[in-house]
Amino acid sequence: MRTAQAHMYEGRFDAALETVLPHLEAQPDDQDALYVAAVCERYLGHPDAARRHLQALKRVAPDFGRGHQEEGHLFRAEGDGERALRAYQRACQFNPALTASWRARADLLTASGRRAEAAMATAQADRIEALPRELVAVTHLLHEGKLLKAEHLCRAFLQKTPHHVEAMRLLAEIGSRFGVLEDADFLLESAIEFEPDNTQLRLDHIQVLRKRQKFTAALEQARYLYERDPDSPIFKSHYAIECMQTGSYDEALALFEEILAILPEDPATLTSRGHALKTLGRQDEAVASYRAAFATKPDHGDAYYGLANLKTYRFSDSEVEAMQALEASPDLAFQDRVHISFALAKAFEDRDEIASAFDFYERGNTLKRVQTRYTTEQMRAELEMQAEICDAALFEAQAGKGVPDPDPIFIVGLPRAGSTLLEQILASHSQVDGTLELPNILALSHRLRGRQKLSDKTRYPRVLHELTAEQLQALGQDYLDNTRIHRAGAPRFTDKMPNNFRHIGLIKLILPNARIIDARRHPMACCFSGFKQLFAEGQEFTYGLEEIGHYYRDYVALMDHWDQVLPGQILRVNYEDVVADLDGQVRRILDYCGLPFEQACIDFHATERAVRTASSEQVRQPIFDSGVAQWKKFEPHLDPLRRALGDELLANAGQGTS
Repeated sequence: MRTAQAHMYEGRFDAALETVLPHLEAQPDDQDALYVAAVCERYLGHPDAARRHLQALKRVAPDFGRGHQEEGHLFRAEGDGERALRAYQRACQFNPALTASWRARADLLTASGRRAEAAMATAQADRIEALPRELVAVTHLLHEGKLLKAEHLCRAFLQKTPHHVEAMRLLAEIGSRFGVLEDADFLLESAIEFEPDNTQLRLDHIQVLRKRQKFTAALEQARYLYERDPDSPIFKSHYAIECMQTGSYDEALALFEEILAILPEDPATLTSRGHALKTLGRQDEAVASYRAAFATKPDHGDAYYGLANLKTYRFSDSEVEAMQALEASPDLAFQDRVHISFALAKAFEDRDEIASAFDFYERGNTLKRVQTRYTTEQMRAELEMQAEICDAALFEAQAGKGVPDPDPIFIVGLPRAGSTLLEQILASHSQVDGTLELPNILALSHRLRGRQKLSDKTRYPRVLHELTAEQLQALGQDYLDNTRIHRAGAPRFTDKMPNNFRHIGLIKLILPNARIIDARRHPMACCFSGFKQLFAEGQEFTYGLEEIGHYYRDYVALMDHWDQVLPGQILRVNYEDVVADLDGQVRRILDYCGLPFEQACIDFHATERAVRTASSEQVRQPIFDSGVAQWKKFEPHLDPLRRALGDELLANAGQGTS
């Protein structure tokens, strides 16, 4: 590859192609090789061959900016300015340091009379070219996923120029991608002190603060930008989104309306407004907002998926035809293709066209798998480590040292296992606030893990054996303090982050009196429902039938371990049991939580509250059993899932509560 790249940069395209093609035969998914081959074929006047390599490149590396830039060059050489412009826009989105794409955009925009946009593109290119060459290289490495090289080069630059704000910003972004969020937070906070008017620093800081679950601080940063320039649609949008994060949906909607008064056809704002309206249960208005988004931008996949994710919406024939035409187009952007695939799958499932529905579910999940680094082996090792280290001796030695408050009720399990239904039931109780999926426990586990080192992969959960009573109490208090922003004053509250099942050991040490409910559902139903769902972030194990089947098995194994070392402390609630005997299961749940019976918990569908998960519309209806065996329609396609789950697990499924 080094030889091929050297030939290419010297302009010896025949030699480069001759070198790289045998390598591609052996490794057809090599990102760098596909890129070199595409460039060489274009320069040699072979556009069809170049296009084939680019299509393969976009399949294996959909967010590789140079690939989209090369596609732009190819379209431009063929005289297709509009498609070239779209390709250059995607290139800049995935790698903002591609000056050639910014310059090309400026030229094409100028030619079409869009001079203001052209000036902005030129300014961006000028800004990049004014940066030290080391930082341009860091930006390329960062956006091509070569994080270790980017970090090494950025740190070396900062040693020579310790207060360079852009270098600090880049190192913070690298840290954020590595999950070292405390370092990223500190770097950005320091950089803002040097340049308080640097907008990009504050926008980056908002993202890091949100990842750290510092929602109040993120809201303050967004408010600062908004108050500095209240007429800016960008700042209004960021402030509105942070308002949504803290539950201020009415304020967020008012801000979206202000933006739309200025930019009435902005598809992103129309879609965000749709999400907010959906959360508040205003379904008809949400539908209208989503439809308005793709009316103004027909390939806006997020709006189509917003409709599909309502679960109760049925696409019209014309909408299905429009989505099929988009999906067939080679120019559809990657993320739009993902959204459209899942939306089409839902549309065909509603029509009982099961083969077509499964085909689109498979396409959407295959696209998502390209973006993930998830492996069953790595996750299994993590869960097995929890069971190995969090043994009975740990709980005996550390018992009773955390915060004794019984406030939290954790609902754990797999996504799409009925946790939103259980939360809605509990949140209908006068003594319980429903706070949705809170990432605070995951954040505490990351803090205990610290910076990952190759020589110390098991610091967490091993460190749980070493924590003092004071440290355990501080962690428990941290959780209670930082989740308070989501509460409304009731003495108890729910936290339904499904993945908290991995951290039950941590939970019971820092909050020994917390209640934990394991939401369980028939494995075939639960896993296939997860496979059908496009999650906003995380849950990467759902993007393959085998992956989610293995994950379910490993989840059951870890829950069995928690039952052994924490006997009687976890309540298992099967979704099928709730559907069959709502009254009995509600009373059982309330008894476990130490709460008196209230009829409102039976009438949960009448409770008005914000629901952010995929089941938001379903829990606003009386309980129904149509979803219990919905997966059986797809059974002929689910052999990989069945094999991954195994006959023993399937034979023991659905045997009632425990």
